[in-house]
Amino acid sequence: MPPLFRLLIIVSLGAIVASLGSALFHLARGTEDDSGRMARALTVRIALSLGLFALLMIAWYAGLISPHAVVPR
Repeated sequence: MPPLFRLLIIVSLGAIVASLGSALFHLARGTEDDSGRMARALTVRIALSLGLFALLMIAWYAGLISPHAVVPR
């Protein structure tokens, strides 16, 4: 797997976790304005997750990554 592609995956996962943390922060604060911000953070998380899934499917189709079987002993 190319190093740039690996970095892109790691950055995407970090952004997904940061967005989820932001939603948790707004949930814990619980003011009136925070419900909209929490919904926006969760929407961003869903969009990032779908984008990462599409990126992985494109990389698999292009041959950049390949699945491997787990061989039992």
